[in-house]
Amino acid sequence: MPLIEVNGVRLLVEESGAGEPVVLVHGSWNDREIWGLVEPELASVYRVISYDRRGHTGSEDSPEPGSRRDDEDDLAALVETIVGGPAHVVGNSFGGTIALSFAARRPDLVRSVFVHEPPLFGLVPDDPDVVAFIAGVGPVLELIDASESEQAARLFVDQVLGPGVWDELPPPVRASVVGNAATFAGEVRDPNWTAIDLAAFRDLERPVLFTHGAASPPFFSAVIQKLNEMTPRAEVVTIAGAGHVPHTTHPELWLATARGFLDSAR
Repeated sequence: MPLIEVNGVRLLVEESGAGEPVVLVHGSWNDREIWGLVEPELASVYRVISYDRRGHTGSEDSPEPGSRRDDEDDLAALVETIVGGPAHVVGNSFGGTIALSFAARRPDLVRSVFVHEPPLFGLVPDDPDVVAFIAGVGPVLELIDASESEQAARLFVDQVLGPGVWDELPPPVRASVVGNAATFAGEVRDPNWTAIDLAAFRDLERPVLFTHGAASPPFFSAVIQKLNEMTPRAEVVTIAGAGHVPHTTHPELWLATARGFLDSAR
């Protein structure tokens, strides 16, 4: 897999398939391997580009902690360098936040946007569950700072995905999550990590799909409702039985949702 230099860092990038370009943007704690159960099927119809975001696994990091805007700039540079024109952009969790902000800033590089549960908690700051979640991030950061990355990862995963989920993860996945803990700490210390300019979406004339899992914490659906209200060409889909990473737990349902949307946006 090649390393492509953008904005002063080298990012690990993988490309497969042919057709209209689809760029996959992973969330926090993991890397491009999180798309492993769905990428081959997408590549049977589309040209699929996945990558490790800066500071994650196979990609380099900047000397100083990066911001979400750095991730957006990286995504723009990759689309310009590899695709040379607009692409469909698919993001999960914090990768969804990056995809949305990128689309609002660079609509010229976007064909459509599909995001699952972006953690834009700044849209619903008074939600009691959001308040509790944000408070719970503090102990996670303390563990990371104390070089207790495995304990931090366990705490975070069990908070977001559900109690006991950490013990059910395959060892390679747990190793990836632990290895990317420090980058998560940098992400959430960006003062804008939960915020987005909703006004920017009023003029986003691109197809947008927001999804959330029926088994996810309810504050994600509250975030998506706010986003949907402000996005002119958006639709919302609930993925039955799924949680925060449906492309790993319910890949067939996720693929059916993704294919339906991408095919209609072509």
